[in-house]
Amino acid sequence: MRRPRLPKPPRALRLPRPRLPRTRTGRRRAVQAVMAGCVLALLPATWLHTAAAGQLRTTADVPRTEVAVVFGAGLWDGEPSPYLAHRLDAAADLYRSGRIQVVLVTGDNSREDYDEPDAMRGYLTRRGVPDGRIVSDYAGFDTWDSCVRAKKIFGVDEAVLISQGFHIRRAVALCQEAGVTSYGIGVDDVHDATWYYGGARELVAAGKAVLDAVFEPAPLFLGPREPGVERALATAGR
Repeated sequence: MRRPRLPKPPRALRLPRPRLPRTRTGRRRAVQAVMAGCVLALLPATWLHTAAAGQLRTTADVPRTEVAVVFGAGLWDGEPSPYLAHRLDAAADLYRSGRIQVVLVTGDNSREDYDEPDAMRGYLTRRGVPDGRIVSDYAGFDTWDSCVRAKKIFGVDEAVLISQGFHIRRAVALCQEAGVTSYGIGVDDVHDATWYYGGARELVAAGKAVLDAVFEPAPLFLGPREPGVERALATAGR
């Protein structure tokens, strides 16, 4: 039995066929254009790796530094997400080992029912970090804002930055650009779907990071200088 012939779709619905260059020169230029596009796409990520080179550490070998900065990573039912909890666990370990004295938690509190810094503070205090050694930045809406505010608002000149491995190079590079001498700790996590999503997202975020470093935009919210870090350090020796 012969298969019935299907009618051709209307001309308006037909997808145009890609036209490849017919000449050798045209094909060579097309390949060169594709290669140039790939190189340009990878340049921001290459810059991040170069900028963070030599600044990545572990909780065991990071230099003793007065301040650690923990970046927000989402809440689940008002509590730190597993990824954020791992960052906070690393900060608590550093405090207990005497490698840091103060923890600056920076995150999103853009609406009343979502408060990353307070959730981070509560998590740390339950793990032995005194409340007086924790300083909250409620306007850390993205990595660049957090770095600029750490420098301009909280007066942080040097810090240990704590995040996941896929994000830590960007954090170090941007904080260095903001004027904060930085050491990065990338905490380990299961390489699940969230991990791979974060890694893929960094390819796009790297491009924004380059723009932030070049144009140095003002944070979404800056505000007056806050003495929280200075006060916490003043009581650290008591």
